[in-house]
Amino acid sequence: MDQKTVPPRYTAEFRERGVRLFRDHRSDYDSDNAAYHAIASKLGCSKDSLCAWCVQAARDAGERAGPTSEDKARIKALERENRELRQANEILKKATAYFAPSQRLQANACRATKRSSTARSANDHVHRRVP
Repeated sequence: MDQKTVPPRYTAEFRERGVRLFRDHRSDYDSDNAAYHAIASKLGCSKDSLCAWCVQAARDAGERAGPTSEDKARIKALERENRELRQANEILKKATAYFAPSQRLQANACRATKRSSTARSANDHVHRRVP
């Protein structure tokens, strides 16, 4: 099934602003969690969203281990391509199964007469000799 993609709720600029606010004001709070909660409530987003944005920004900057945004986009594209190739493979398998019986009959007939499928007999009009 093809799922419709939902546009992101927050713009990239909004997310960057949230990350910048967290980094600038983290020292004002006792813990990361307290900073996420206070800043997220001021921005009007959830603290989990703000936390995820900050973690991803740290990965993109090389400050934290894990896949960067570019890596995630590349993985997503490769997974989509893989899914499309699997679907194409299934179609080809079904087509092969559909056309295979006629090919097997032709191959068996050639084996029975011990000649290739492209060989012609003396009775064929193409090879008949004219006196």
